[in-house]
Amino acid sequence: MANTHFTGPVYSANGFVGDITGNVTGNVTGNVTGSTAVGIITHTPVSINATATATAAQVASGYIKSTSAAATTITLPTGTLLGAALGAVQGTCMELYIDNTAGASTITIAVAVNGILSAAAAAGAGAGSGLLTIPSGVTGQACFKIMFSSATAYTFTRDS
Repeated sequence: MANTHFTGPVYSANGFVGDITGNVTGNVTGNVTGSTAVGIITHTPVSINATATATAAQVASGYIKSTSAAATTITLPTGTLLGAALGAVQGTCMELYIDNTAGASTITIAVAVNGILSAAAAAGAGAGSGLLTIPSGVTGQACFKIMFSSATAYTFTRDS
């Protein structure tokens, strides 16, 4: 039934087969069921344990962990590379979690070409959302927001 369009309710005498997989675009209404509760996301962490530029795939995973004993700087990929990996357009947003709870030193996040720090991030650590470092230990977690202004440029800010 490729390229089949329906208007109004769609019914099935025998139920619908299979789960929704892949990307879903548009509006989803009604009940959504599955093995994961709505609003809960489980990421598979990728590791960066030394100063490096993260690949677009690592950032697209949404969750980077570090167990480094040394201070580590993670530079995000260029807007072009990350935008291509995500299929980004203006308005594409994603969250990136950094987990340094098993690390022994601070992680610093840096942006690359076409990655722009938000006004809060550019203002520095005193601005709350500007904090681009993640301590080690039990408080060593952070959530960042990446918001695309075009297919090849993003703004980066700390969420929590």
